[in-house]
Amino acid sequence: MAILVTGATGRVGSRFVPRLLRGGEPVRVLARDPRRAELLGRLGAEVVIGDLRAAGTLADALEGVDAVVHLGAAFRDVPDKEAVAVNHTATVELAEASLRAGVSRFVHVGTTLVYGNGRGRPARESDEPAPPGWAYTTSKVAAEKTLLRLHEAQGLPLCIVRLAFVYGEGDPHLAESLHWAGDWPPHKRLHLVHHADVGQALLRVLRADGVDGEIYNVADDAPVTYLELQNLNGEPGTAGTAGDRSFDDPWEGIVDTSKIRHELGFRPIYPTVYTAEAAGAL
Repeated sequence: MAILVTGATGRVGSRFVPRLLRGGEPVRVLARDPRRAELLGRLGAEVVIGDLRAAGTLADALEGVDAVVHLGAAFRDVPDKEAVAVNHTATVELAEASLRAGVSRFVHVGTTLVYGNGRGRPARESDEPAPPGWAYTTSKVAAEKTLLRLHEAQGLPLCIVRLAFVYGEGDPHLAESLHWAGDWPPHKRLHLVHHADVGQALLRVLRADGVDGEIYNVADDAPVTYLELQNLNGEPGTAGTAGDRSFDDPWEGIVDTSKIRHELGFRPIYPTVYTAEAAGAL
């Protein structure tokens, strides 16, 4: 199975593609910067240089491809217009081009942030998204809805994977959390998933039968508190302050992973951040 990966030079993609290559399947990556893609090329990936937003690039990138893993996204520190252009418009164009190319699997990688506020329990895939009003989350929800319509109306072989907060393998994401979580109360929790488990989940979804139209949450087994985040980052634990951020629901940001466990056999390699720490995998 020949697989195209977008966003391959990003934090998730640069760690996922080498895992995919170890499986021996042909891998093509779409990248804007040839220097950032150079290592993936040396590892054996076929590199197509181009922009996800350029329609002419998509046809070349998809030629002869059996499956797509769409990791490309615009997240923090980008204008709202760019977030919408990448996360919604370009994503839909990629899906439509994939339909024309006849791919057999289109994996759209999203975020558990789309659930928004808590529901008094862990969020399930069947819950209606209620994203906070950030361009990133609203554009991701808009893309998901359009992709699901393409699945229902035109048969897009879609599977959506919603990732919790990704960390590990030298990714600075865990340390960066302190920059935006500084006004959290010490007991507010963050649900995590290690890069190794992101890779495991994506591989399972790529190879599974009967997942078209399905959505899966991917996270570990033990969300951590803000106090634990401080300790993990070598910062002295403080009492913290709730600031102007709501903490009405202790389940805010926590997701239910029973679906991917029961249907695809997913079990976290690193069920807690402490197992990753003990293994030297942070």
